Amino acid sequence: MTTSALPKVERQLILAVLMVCSLLIWLDNTVLSTALETLADPVHGLNATPSELQWATGSYTLTFATLMFTAGALGDRYGHRSVLVTGLVVFAGSSVWAAYAGDAAQLIAARAAMGVGSALIMPANLAILMWTFTGPARSTAIATFSTSAGVGMAVGPVLAGVLLEYYWWGSVFLVNVPVVVLALVGIVLLVPDFRSPVVRPLDPAGMLLSIGGLAALAYGLIRAGQVSAWSSTDVWAPIVVGLVLLAVFVVVELRVKVPSFDPRLLAQRAFGGGNVAVGLLLFAVSAVTFYHAFYLQGARGYSPMEAGLAGLPTALGAILGAPLGAHLVRRWSLRLVTVPALTVAALTMGAYGLFGLRTPLGWIELLLLVQGLSIGMVLGPVTAALISTLPLDRAGAGSAVTNTVRQTGSVIGIAVGGTIMSIVYRRAVEPSLDGMPGPVRDQARVSAEQARHLAGTTDRPALARAADDAFVHAMHVGAVWIMCIALFGAAVLLISLRSVPGTEASAGHKPDREQHREPDREQHREPDHEREGGPVMGGAPPGTGADARSARAGDDAGSP
Repeated sequence: MTTSALPKVERQLILAVLMVCSLLIWLDNTVLSTALETLADPVHGLNATPSELQWATGSYTLTFATLMFTAGALGDRYGHRSVLVTGLVVFAGSSVWAAYAGDAAQLIAARAAMGVGSALIMPANLAILMWTFTGPARSTAIATFSTSAGVGMAVGPVLAGVLLEYYWWGSVFLVNVPVVVLALVGIVLLVPDFRSPVVRPLDPAGMLLSIGGLAALAYGLIRAGQVSAWSSTDVWAPIVVGLVLLAVFVVVELRVKVPSFDPRLLAQRAFGGGNVAVGLLLFAVSAVTFYHAFYLQGARGYSPMEAGLAGLPTALGAILGAPLGAHLVRRWSLRLVTVPALTVAALTMGAYGLFGLRTPLGWIELLLLVQGLSIGMVLGPVTAALISTLPLDRAGAGSAVTNTVRQTGSVIGIAVGGTIMSIVYRRAVEPSLDGMPGPVRDQARVSAEQARHLAGTTDRPALARAADDAFVHAMHVGAVWIMCIALFGAAVLLISLRSVPGTEASAGHKPDREQHREPDREQHREPDHEREGGPVMGGAPPGTGADARSARAGDDAGSP
């Protein structure tokens, strides 16, 4: 059975199910960002330190990033539906674990397990989408699929605010369970079990090297925010070890005949440069989101619900930005639309350097709307362009390359952004602590949240004001660094999309003459994946004969 045998209505229903699965991941990310301030609270939360909160966010992203290419290979081998169902079950179980975590260490472990579930979900999701849709319908489906990110960004903070207003912090994780149940029902009823006709070996060496490398690198970067000198062995040694392990990982993957994570794909200017640019954008987005949660709820004193509502313009912008970007790309080109949009996104992140304790909320909301709009205009069209260039017989592993780069950008962004905030805050608050008892100084240095709590329990209002001022200064410094990273991403995108044949076409832009002739060609020829054996369902054997040999040869060569 091939994708062309699926009726149009069934394909649309499959897309809806896949969007629910994607919504689950985005919902969880935004829910946690709203709960960070509560988790740091010594009374109503877990009394988590900034580094523990970085790990609570980073452990999830770390396992997500490093297991996706292995999950893609598992889907190609055992069926993407089976892997998707497994990922949803793991995600639901670990969400319950996170909800009832007794301390920050348990929460970090549960979040890492949730990352495993997400790693199984995302590549299978994209692979099923690619098997289900062909031709021009695929670009439309990808653009529609990307709107689930905006919906998750919109619903997540408000939902988290309501739950934190009336229930305990663990409720923000339990909300994942009914979404998983809904997704599982849709998968069982609608989604066929697609798999690649080419069975590829698993890659345990690559998985261990990538996990070890990213974990060591993230540990060193986060540890740098906790110590007074970067010359400390427990700072530079993990960073060096992490970089070495990642370099060995790339070498190993280059030597594997059929790698799960193929670095050769990143060597192509359009595919590699586009992924690097989006990875840098998500680096900046993760860091600025980390700041934003503490700014609104901590420095400005908003409740979780108020903070969630204040974040709606970002989500609204992202929802509108994806289809707007796709429309503009069809009229002009991917480069002319996404490079200016990424530049605007970078400038809005730098504008956090202008925020203070009394900045009018209206200006903040306007900035967040522009930020979400510009980010949506980049992520939607660039995702469609990159995913459309992937080989169909390596859909799971190929899409995992794109997602691994993005999640790696996110985990490093959280580590670096949080570390800059910790270092600058500690230096800024230090002069205000002169003359205070030693225990007070030590606790106030940890974070602005700890200092505010201490100020309330010991009747030291001056300490709370000093903590707020130090935090705002740290956010200003971090905003400049974040803006520079995002601007560098815009420069990479500008160079990588320059004079690259087919870039616009991959994003859905074709000359008028080609648009008129495309339907005729689709009707009178078999899709490429059908000529190469087609997808295999329900455990049917891979293709045989010349077609199968051709598919295997293309896969062995690592062609994109």
